Amino acid sequence: MIPAMPASAARSRRAPRSPHPLLHYGRITAMGTVTALILIAGVWASWGTAQHVMLPRGREHGTITVTDCADGTCGGPYTPLSQGSRPRERVVVEDSGAVAEGRTYTVVVKPSSDEAVRSGPGGMLLAWAPLGGALLLASVVVAGGLRRTRPAWLMAGAGVALLTAAFLAA
Repeated sequence: MIPAMPASAARSRRAPRSPHPLLHYGRITAMGTVTALILIAGVWASWGTAQHVMLPRGREHGTITVTDCADGTCGGPYTPLSQGSRPRERVVVEDSGAVAEGRTYTVVVKPSSDEAVRSGPGGMLLAWAPLGGALLLASVVVAGGLRRTRPAWLMAGAGVALLTAAFLAA
């Protein structure tokens, strides 16, 4: 201990707690709920696409050659690769930064529709990209609201790794 430092400053390394335990536990409960909701929303947003990529059994597999992009979707002719799949004149995929005109992508067709999602490692990582963003956002809440910096850094690192992998795989 430094001689000029008061004894109370040397003992306390943690941030001071709220004067009322009810406020302390209320903050923890509120921020924990916000964190959980952010993560649930990230999984929910990802699962809509990821289920088709991760559970492809019984679905139509094929390739799409992108011929045009407009209004948030790209489309082109579909060539089947799996048995029971039929060729189609036009199938649409979501227009993201990972889709370019003139390129061919492997896809899984959503049941009872002409919508497709990219398959393979790139499609899997792109499907889970919303979860990566949710991890980044939740890490800020965990660090600031819950005052847990180590778990926050782990969450942020996982989010950055997921988004980086999705960007590189696309």
